[in-house]
Formats: sequence, structure tokens, C-alpha cells
Amino acid sequence: MTRVHNLGFPRIGHKRELKKALESFWSGEIDGMELEARAAQLRERHWRIQQTCGVELIPVGDFSLYDQMLDMSCTLGAVPPRYGFDGKEVDLATFFAMARGSSSQPAMEMTKWFDTNYHYIVPEFHEGMDFALRSERLFRQVREAQGLGLAPKPVIVGPITYLWLGKEKDLAAEAVHAPQHHHDDSACCGHGGSSAPAGFDRLSLLPKLLPVYGEILARLRELGVEWVQMDEPALTQDLPGEWLEALDRAYAELGKSAAPKILLATYFESVADHAQRLMALPVAGLHLDLRRAAQQRDAFLQHYPSDKILSLGVVDGRNVWRTDLDAALALVEPAAKSLGDRLWLAPSCSLMHSPVDLEQETELDDELKSWLAFAVQKLDELAMLARALDHGMEAVQGPWESARAAVASRRSSQRIHNAAVAARLDALGSDEGHRKNPYPVRAKAQRERFHLPLFPTTTIGSFPQTPEIRKARLQHRKGELSDADYRKAMEAEIAHVVREQERLDIDVLVHGEPERNDMVEYFGEQLAGFAFTRHGWVQSYGSRYVKPPLIFGDVSRPRAMTVDWARYAQSLSSRPMKGMLTGPVTILQWSFVRDDQPRERTALQIALAIRDEVKDLIDAGIGIIQIDEPAYREGLPLKRKDWDHYLGWASRAFRISAQVAPDDVQIHTHMCYSEFNDILPAIAAMDADVITIETSRSQMELLDAFAHFQYPNEIGPGVYDIHSPRVPTEAEMVHLLEKAERVVPAERLWVNPDCGLKTRKWPEVTPALEHMVAAAKAMRRRH
Repeated sequence: MTRVHNLGFPRIGHKRELKKALESFWSGEIDGMELEARAAQLRERHWRIQQTCGVELIPVGDFSLYDQMLDMSCTLGAVPPRYGFDGKEVDLATFFAMARGSSSQPAMEMTKWFDTNYHYIVPEFHEGMDFALRSERLFRQVREAQGLGLAPKPVIVGPITYLWLGKEKDLAAEAVHAPQHHHDDSACCGHGGSSAPAGFDRLSLLPKLLPVYGEILARLRELGVEWVQMDEPALTQDLPGEWLEALDRAYAELGKSAAPKILLATYFESVADHAQRLMALPVAGLHLDLRRAAQQRDAFLQHYPSDKILSLGVVDGRNVWRTDLDAALALVEPAAKSLGDRLWLAPSCSLMHSPVDLEQETELDDELKSWLAFAVQKLDELAMLARALDHGMEAVQGPWESARAAVASRRSSQRIHNAAVAARLDALGSDEGHRKNPYPVRAKAQRERFHLPLFPTTTIGSFPQTPEIRKARLQHRKGELSDADYRKAMEAEIAHVVREQERLDIDVLVHGEPERNDMVEYFGEQLAGFAFTRHGWVQSYGSRYVKPPLIFGDVSRPRAMTVDWARYAQSLSSRPMKGMLTGPVTILQWSFVRDDQPRERTALQIALAIRDEVKDLIDAGIGIIQIDEPAYREGLPLKRKDWDHYLGWASRAFRISAQVAPDDVQIHTHMCYSEFNDILPAIAAMDADVITIETSRSQMELLDAFAHFQYPNEIGPGVYDIHSPRVPTEAEMVHLLEKAERVVPAERLWVNPDCGLKTRKWPEVTPALEHMVAAAKAMRRRH
């Protein structure tokens, strides 16, 4: 019989119960015991759902109060010394200090999980560090599942991926840069410390790490666990030879024990290049992502070992479209004939990247809804595939025909294609989207127009989304607040933000974006080809969830989207007002994208829509326009051989969106949570006049790459971490700007926060911006 299993389930709950529990705990409304109780209730519900859907081995350990990599660091005792950990079990206070910071210490770095929009907490390694089992959380959850009569399959991050995704730190440098002044009740989230001392390689820690992994497996064996899922997605990247050799050594040691059996799981790309190596490992099974790389199936099937199971990920764990069951069946039938009962079926990856349950969506039209499958429905699809393999098509005839009809409906629907959009794309031809003149010419025109001082100050776009703003938006959506009254409320918020920025003496203003729910959703709601859910939430990090739009058809802009708000804001001040747009790559990356045409084509459609908006903003008198691309690096393929193609069309899409700007219109872009070192030529090729980047949490470490590359345009390195309520001092910001000036000439440096301020509160924002402006003025006095 074909076994159905799951690599992971969404943690957040149908109604975002985990978010509510976490934020209640952080605000002091509930205590740790209540938080744990609510978490246990969620886990039981999720396990029962999976059991009902036909999942035989229930993933345990995929549920985290913040992040699975952070859980792994706690389990391994990899707690940075700055948190004063006592060496016993990691408690909630230490756990959340690592995730969010404390009143005295910054949090650990946070960055993107491979090419997804999920953020993980980056492990910190220092020379000579030790590891020890320091968390019982995984074992408690295994006992929970067993107590409910379930067969748990613990899910843990494998040792190679854990080390690969971590970062070497210099403890001495970290102590030097630790904050000296702190704000009450503060918490930070981000990059701490600096580069490691020369010669230290985190791979050298593997011999110390493996005994703790062995101890984890031994504890699970004592609990009667049969299978353990060891996630090694790092194998889909271009690992150096020494890391592949370390993989052999690691699993040779971990495979010595008789039980539990190890299922080594890979996902997000092909591992066909490592097929022989992986099949030779002393593990009991392998998982392959056939949604991302169907061609790798044959590399494994040809000589697959008779003592291993093979799990095939044939349902897409990262998108929302219904599975073409006929195609999936054709993909797994050869494996079923070859492997028999040794074939398992699963989603391509953890379903944490998918919304929870389509049945909650009562406002989608029937046609569009029939094209979709969320996490629960994806498990149903797997069960149907397994039944078809084991009992023949007659066992699934009715639901199979329904699924087949939905897939056919989507392919033939008139809602998908727009001839005018296709014609406009074709008319682009080979146009690369370059502006009329190069940056030096544009910079001269912009200086003459704006007369900005050295170290000009600005913010990234959004200001605090207060309860009053959220209430007005909700009332407007429900029809309880008229369009006119809603507009008045938003204009009042904009006026407040403009007055506050002028009082703070910020040089380039923003309107604060009170009317925007989300930087992608806001634009998608006004673009043709998009649809929206009410409950399609996925986790971005911690308690931060996003609700990606669905791009189901050709994209176009029926009407202006931001012009009225920008024009109104500019009318309130004589200072330059930035027009705020989201870029084509970010809209693409942070949406559930149609899979019936190349992503490149969809990105160019969005770029043309954004270009229309840029032109209208310029015609309305807006002279500075920011086109945000925080997801630019996130879209980078996992294999280097595919980078050039992606970077080529991604840079082109950005340039096309900005192409209509004349020399004296300054184009900004913003990027965050990215390591830029290896793609700086492509970022320079975007040719934005000003790029703002997240750098405060790395103590300007990211700027080293810009120094070596000699980035040609202007840069605004963030001088404070907006993901924390902590208010940094003027001195801290001056220190960061001093470091920045060693890398970037003063005449090309901007001063700004790391990111938008929507998640912060005014009592945190106001003093932080006061200090930021004071730091900029202090730097000016030196020139």
C-alpha cells in the first residue's frame, strides 16, 4: 500500500490563533502556561486534521512558537553567550530573547529561508563552542502525539543544513558592539555581531554537533519512534565538496543506530547531481521534490536501493493551485511499479508555506475557488492519488473527474488571458528599459531640483498603523464607513504624519501609507488579474503573517492607484514627497503566482502596470518615487547556473517600471533581509538613483560588499532596526554612519531606518527618528 505522509503543517491556526496567543503573551495578558496550553490545543487540532486526511505518519516538531531553526538552536544548546543562558533547559524568556531581543541584547539575525518569504533565525557559531541537549520541547510533543494514539514522525533540521545556514561570529567584536544604552521593555530582531576571525570555519564544529544529534535520535528511539524526518534542503544548493564529504561522515555516524529510521528530506530544487551519494547514505529513505524538479525522478529510480523507501513530493506545498492529478499520477506510476510498498507520497515541502483550509473562503466565486487547494485540500489530493495507485481509478472516479474538470476549466477560462496585455508585452521587443541618461547626469539634475543637504534624511514609507487606522479600514470594508468619511479619516492621518515629519526636520517626506493594508495586497487589489482571499494567511516570521494575493491571469492597471494620496500629501508641504510603489519582482514573489506561463512574463506584465503609475505620479508633480524590491534576492534560483537568467529579467522588469522617469525625477528602491555580495552587479544594473538597505543589525556588515564592488549610485544604509521597539541612541546611529562613510562617499549617503514603520508605535518611532535626524546633522557638521 502506498503510504501518505506530510513534511509539515501550517502552525498558525485557521483563525491565526497562534498569532493571537503569542501577542497576548508578549503583552503580558497571558502567562507562559496559558501560551503552552493554547499551543497544545492547536497541535492536537492540526494532528487530527492530518489524520482525517489519511496521513499515516504525523509530523511532530514542525510546530514552533517562532521558528524551527530557532527551535533547533535551543535543542542543540547553541545559545549565544550574550543572553546569559545558565546551561539548563532553554526557557521561554531566553527563547524569545533570541528571537526578538531583550532590554539589554539584540536578537539573532533573521533572513529568508531559501527562496521563500519565510524568515528563519540564523544560528550563531563561534570558535570552540560546544553543543549539548538543552530543550525537551521536541520530546514533549512526541509524547503528546503518542498520548492521542498517533504515530509521530519527528521533524528536525539536519546537521548539514543547520551548519550551512548559520553564521560565524567573533565574540570579542560582538562584545565591543553590544548596545550600551537601552530603552525600557525593548526587544530587537536582527543581525548581531560581526564577521568571524580568520581561519574559523563553522563546518569544523560538525564533530561536536553530531553527538548531540545522536543523543536526540537515542531519546526518540527510547520513546518508540519509528521514523524521523531529517530536513536537508541545503543539498539543493551548490555545496562545496568539503560539505558533501561532511554529509557522508555525518550520516555514517547517525546511521549507526538501529532505530529510529531516518527519512532524509530534500525540497525546493533538484538533488539529482547527488543521486548516487544520497542513495549510498545509511538512511532508510529519501524525499524528493518533484514539483520543482520532476526530472530528478529518473536519476533515482534507475538504481534505487532495495532497502530504502522513496518519498515523492507531487503536490505543490508552496502554491495554491489544484494539482493536475492525471499528470501527478503519470509521474508516480513508474515509481509505484518499481518500488511497490516502498513508495510514499507527500507534498513537495512543508505545507507551512500554504494557507490552511480553502473551506474558510466563502467569498471567492465558485469558478476561481474550484481552481484552488490549500493545505487541507492538498492532503486530500495525496490521499486520492494513493487510492488510485492502490485500488485503481474506479476507487476515485467521482472526485477525480471533479478535479480534472476544475483543472480543465482553469486552462480554458476567458478570465486568464488579455489580448491587449499580450500585445503590449510583444511591443517591448528587446527593450531593456534603460533611462535616457546615466546616473551622473541624472544626479546633477536632481541636485539642482531638490537642493538636499549632505546625509539627507528620509524614511522607507510606512508609519505606525494605529488601532484607529485599522478600525477605519475595517469599518470601510464592512460598509459601516462611507467612502467620503474613510477618505477624510485617511487624509487626517496623512496630515498628522506630514506635520510630524516636518517637526522632526526630515528632508524627504512620505505620506505614511495609512490607506494600505499590505505593500503587495494594496496594489494587487487594484490590478486586473489578481484575486484575494479572506483567510489565506501564511507565516512570514514569528507572529507576522501575510496574505498573498492570487495572480490568476494577465496583469494590467485599470486606473491610477496611488496618485490622489501622493498629490494630497505633497499639497501639505513644500518638502519633497516620495511616491511609494511596490516593484514588479516583489509583487511577483509575495503572491501566489499562476503556473501556466513563465514567471518572467508575469513580472513584465506587472512592470508595465507599475510604469503607468510612475508616469501618472510624475505628471502629478511627484519628483521622488520609491519602487520597493525587498524580495529581489529572494527570487534568486538555488542553483547558480540559473542565476544569470533570473537576474537578467528581474533587473529588466525594474528598469521597465522606472524607464519613463526624466533625469530630474529621482528613483529610489528598498531592499531588506538580503546578502548582496554575490549579486551586486545585478543590483547596480537596476540603476536606481538611491537604494536603501537593511544594515543596522549587522553593524553595517552588508556595506562591505558595496565597498568592494564600488556601487556607483546613492545608498541609504539603515541606521536602526525597526523590527524592535528599542529606541537606539543618537551616538549609536552616528557610529553606524561613521562606518558607512568609510565605504560610501558622504555625498552619496542617505540616512534612514532599516524598513517601514507600520509595525511600530508612535512612542517608539518619534524618539528614534529624532535621534536619526540628530545623527545626520552631527555628521553634516563634520563636513
